[in-house]
Amino acid sequence: QVQLVESGGGSVQAGGSLRLSCAASGYTYSAYSMAWFREAPMKAREGVAGVTFLGSTRYADSVKGRFTISRDNAQNILYLQMDSLKPEDTAMYYCATGTRWSQGRMINSYYFDYWGQGTQVTVSA
Repeated sequence: QVQLVESGGGSVQAGGSLRLSCAASGYTYSAYSMAWFREAPMKAREGVAGVTFLGSTRYADSVKGRFTISRDNAQNILYLQMDSLKPEDTAMYYCATGTRWSQGRMINSYYFDYWGQGTQVTVSA
């Protein structure tokens, strides 16, 4: 049974940093692409960053240069380092996994089959 558990969310002031983690279990983690999505009230879900099983990455324009996605295939953990946070980064953040996403594709929920429960990030001005 695939399980994804996010952690590391919290409240921070603008300009601060947070690191999110996603612990994966129940499947061959190293063979799947992974991604972070976020969802803010009254806004559509947004694909923030993705990483293929080979380690190729892609970012949404809104976070490029500020966020870094990485994966530890030995520990089955996905990370999202978030720096220079802005109030507009406030959202529930979810990790997701699937086999159909590649670096050349938009980070769209269509390509991901399993999702975590989310962790809240709140950035104050």
